Formats: sequence, C-alpha cells, structure tokens
Amino acid sequence: MVLAKAWYLTKRPSGVPSKDDFTCKEEELPPCGDGDVIVESEFLSVDPYMRYRARQIPLDTVMVGTTVCRVTESRNRDWPVGTYLTSSTGWRTHTLIKKETLEDKSFFSGVTPMPDMKHLSKSLAIGAIGMPGNTAYFGFLEICQPKAGETVLVNAAAGAVGSLVIQIAKLKGCKVIAFAGSDEKVTYCKEIGADHAFNYKTVNIGEALANAAPEKINCYFDNVGGQFTAEALPHMADFGRVSICGAISTYNDESKDIGKVSMN
Repeated sequence: MVLAKAWYLTKRPSGVPSKDDFTCKEEELPPCGDGDVIVESEFLSVDPYMRYRARQIPLDTVMVGTTVCRVTESRNRDWPVGTYLTSSTGWRTHTLIKKETLEDKSFFSGVTPMPDMKHLSKSLAIGAIGMPGNTAYFGFLEICQPKAGETVLVNAAAGAVGSLVIQIAKLKGCKVIAFAGSDEKVTYCKEIGADHAFNYKTVNIGEALANAAPEKINCYFDNVGGQFTAEALPHMADFGRVSICGAISTYNDESKDIGKVSMN
C-alpha cells in the first residue's frame, strides 16, 4: 500500500494565491499493475503560468505542474526501480503511472526519461534543461534571431526563463539590458552577464532605456507585458523583434481575460 499526498485546488485564487486556495489530501494509490510504475516526487515545479491555469482547471482537482520523480515500484522492465523521469502529474508526492502512458512516446504523454545528471541537481530537469530552459532557448533564438552586437531587453530577468535569456544573449555577443523587481535581483542579473540592470520598481523605465540603449533595442524578450511593454515598445529599433513569452504583470488581475484563453 502506498499513501500519497496531493494538493488540490479547492478555491479560485483572488489576486495573489494563498495557501487557503489549496487542500492537501491523503489518498491510497491503486496496486501497481502489469506494465505500470509507482513514482515518488523529489521536486515540484511552481511556475507563473500556473496562476492563470488556476482559473481554468476544474475545482477539486490536483494542481497542475511538472515533477521530477524516481521510480519506487515497477512492473515494467523499461522503467526499473531507481529510474528518474519528469512527469506532468501535478502536485503529488506519489503517483501510479499506467503502462499506456509510459508507452506513449509523444510529447503529450507528459512522461520523459531523464539523462544522467551526474553531479548536477536533478531539479534542473524542471529548470534550465526543462520547460523554462526550452522556453528561453527556442523563444529567444528562433523568434528574436539575435545577432552579435545587437541590443537585447529582458524583463523578469532574474527568473527561471529570463536569467537564461541573459546568458544566451551574451553567448551570442549581444548587449543585454535587464529589468527585475528588487536590488538583489538586479545584482544577480549583473553577475550572470547583464550589461545594464535596473529595478523597475525604483526607476523610470523609459528614461532607463533611453540612457542604456540610445541605439534602440533590437530584441525584446517579454515575460511581463502590461505597462512595462507599453513603455518599452517606443524604444524598439526598426525591424526589431519581440518574443512574447508571458504577461506575468496581469496574472493576478482578475479583470483580465487571459485566464479564458484556451490551452489547446
């Protein structure tokens, strides 16, 4: 018998989410059948997109999210005990994954085997080499197509995605302007390579951009949207490229319709 703890969304968040919006429930997993595995979560993801997903998923269901899991019981020779994987099973400590899901090799199965991480933290599988890393890599390189010598603007720049965009942009020979929400985050952005970094809460965004990028901005990787983007767009260069990754400034605003956008 395996007992699992699962965090259910039991109330729609109003503004900033709170612990009262969730209920932790204990439940007994079904037996591990032929071809099935039982996994134990070691890391759970907490990402900004979950805020608007909390407006969409049915109440009294497990909160969405990706986990790094270790197989603790197996009746599937392809997934022996001790195997690590990432799974879109949500906020759960233990999960029974059925044979059919394990055999589904498509992206939509939500199960991905992990490479050998050696000395690195396995949490990177839901970070730099997981969804945030892929978002930064493809969202920046394929959409913005940066060129050496160009100027790149990144907001929410100390976050899981933005911090990687800074580093990729520097590897491409770009000048990087970063914005974050605290002086500590600004310091971090500079440590990982940003040429200019600002606390958007304490500076005038337009003035900061005019001083840091008199040559204008060629690539804008936007995680924030809202008023920040309204102030940034006039500073774009001709033929500049914008990668619209997120709009986190609006996710807690119940007046916005973003929560009604289909995820299909």
